Amino acid sequence: MNRRTVLAAAAVFSATAALSGLAVAAEPVKVGAIECLTGPAAKYGTMIKAGFDLAAEEINAKGGILKGRTIELIYEDSAAQKEQAINAAKKLIGRDHVVALLGPTLSNEMFAAGPVANERGLPIIGTSNTAKGITDIGEFVFRTSLPESDVLPVTLKKAQAKFGIKKVALLYSNDDAFTKSGFDVFKETLEKLGIEIATIETFSVKDTDFSPQLTKIKSLNVDALVVSALAEAGGGLVLQARQLGIPKTVPIIGGNGFNSPKIAEIAGDSADGVIIGSPWFIAKEGAQNKNFVESFRKKYNMDPDQFAAQAYDTMYILAAAFDRAGEADSKKLRDALTKTDNNGLLGPFKFGADRSPATAEGVVVTTIKGGKFTLLQ
Repeated sequence: MNRRTVLAAAAVFSATAALSGLAVAAEPVKVGAIECLTGPAAKYGTMIKAGFDLAAEEINAKGGILKGRTIELIYEDSAAQKEQAINAAKKLIGRDHVVALLGPTLSNEMFAAGPVANERGLPIIGTSNTAKGITDIGEFVFRTSLPESDVLPVTLKKAQAKFGIKKVALLYSNDDAFTKSGFDVFKETLEKLGIEIATIETFSVKDTDFSPQLTKIKSLNVDALVVSALAEAGGGLVLQARQLGIPKTVPIIGGNGFNSPKIAEIAGDSADGVIIGSPWFIAKEGAQNKNFVESFRKKYNMDPDQFAAQAYDTMYILAAAFDRAGEADSKKLRDALTKTDNNGLLGPFKFGADRSPATAEGVVVTTIKGGKFTLLQ
């Protein structure tokens, strides 16, 4: 082989290597998402997916992350089943080789799937998990959703001041980690506020008949009903309470599970006056929120809810963390997430030492009126 042939071969090799390097650099960054896309909690999971997809689409259109790589979201449906959430995490990590996980939707699922990601050193970010102890799972577990211990006290204080509440009935589904955690916070806060708990009633997340509990409550002349439930059961309970003659002058105060349009879809006019605390409000002032709501409506032909907004913010938080990490490396990403300083739809956001939101400054108290959420004045 003469010198000219060697130089030509070297040039070809160099060009091929360069093109190969460009191809590698341009490969999408795979991010897994475990959400309830079917089943009783799908009203949360589908909204979360919509928020993720909208944000990822925007980020990719602006040039992506890590100097030109796009985000590729790979979804697995957990259907609100713990075993399914575990299997989804294993598939996404082992088969799809994702760098990070988003979700799962429910706290029960995170307690099941979170350890899988943590043991493998892969960051997992819950956007809708509010139960106590979520981030205690391990150092790779984060959440962008405010714990109910931050939201519910604000809600109860506002309701107490507005309605002069002195005695309540407290209800919750006792077979779900999220609703049980919400009950614990409600109970502790009611006691601190000096509000009498006339009765504590329980039910299952799958129950559809609440007449025994509500008939008992009707005879107690309480000032309010305080409920920790997911939307399906919560909406049914609200509807039956009004049908059984508990008047709208007796407000119903819900936990984070009530932050879904599904409550009004199920309960109709009976949902008017329901009170819920939230870190986000659709009519929040500012161009950023207005643009989000308009873009969401244009893409999906419906209004976003709190869960979509939290998911949207989380995708931007994750994208910024990738850029700080400098590469698609799970452990470097974990460290970069701890340095988050985001100003999104939910306001200024940082992770605390426990990898939960550092502050609860953005909590607002809303009420349902005509099927829509509006600020409680």
